[in-house]
Amino acid sequence: MKSNSPFKPFVRNINKKKPVSEPARHARKAFQKHHRVFSLSRTILFLTLLFLFMPLFHIVFFSFNESKGGDFTGFSMVWYKELFCNSPDLWESVFNSFFIAFSSSLVATILGTLAAIGINWYHFKGKAYIQTISFLPMVLPEVIVGVSTVIFFSGIKLPLGLFTIFAAHTTFCLPFVFLMVLARLDEFDYSIIEAAHDLGATDRETMTKVIIPAILPGVLSGFMMSVTMSLEDFVITFFVSGPGSTTLPLYVYSMIRFGVSPVINALSCILILFTVLFAFSIRKFLKVIAASK
Repeated sequence: MKSNSPFKPFVRNINKKKPVSEPARHARKAFQKHHRVFSLSRTILFLTLLFLFMPLFHIVFFSFNESKGGDFTGFSMVWYKELFCNSPDLWESVFNSFFIAFSSSLVATILGTLAAIGINWYHFKGKAYIQTISFLPMVLPEVIVGVSTVIFFSGIKLPLGLFTIFAAHTTFCLPFVFLMVLARLDEFDYSIIEAAHDLGATDRETMTKVIIPAILPGVLSGFMMSVTMSLEDFVITFFVSGPGSTTLPLYVYSMIRFGVSPVINALSCILILFTVLFAFSIRKFLKVIAASK
């Protein structure tokens, strides 16, 4: 018996599934993936960040420890007082590290930027060979770089000291600046240079007012990477350092034989805070530069 109910077409339309568009299907999958309780990628990211930052949290926490041992016995600022009042040799090594880091990074940034501009825009014989050779200090083990550098300094009768550390750090920081500026130049719009020349700009004005501002983020990134690598370098500095030229990594290494003092924890906490503030300042500065273009 057939049913002649007037609601039959309506019921048939409800039971029939409507086709889902492709954008709606992707949006639903993205929503489900975003609100998923367990995600393997998120778990791996969390464990990786925990592995990287747990030593920093440990250093900061035990910089306020009252005792010198590994057990936390009470909150105290005694090691910060010891750091600022009774650690002249430590502060001398910190000064040496920052002086060498900023001076060598500045020279490496200037030379690396000019080298990247020359390699990218000029054609000359042996260009590919020079470009390949320039990356050797970056890919070679630091032991080889340190040994070869100290042999060179000994061969030219140059006494080891702050200047030899400065020269060595400039040498191994230069390829990193060169690579980052070269990557920035690969995205450069050459029509800007032609427009500057059409408007009557000289080569010097084009360099200072057009090229340098356009590649400034890459230059600053190379400079910051050079400062970071110079501050933490131990192997090369160990080979080329001399009397009275102790840097912070060498000073900490010499303290390990007698046990690391919590004063190092206090200094590390201050350096971490300084690095975070400096990184956020540079990040904001780069955003201002990018927004002004």
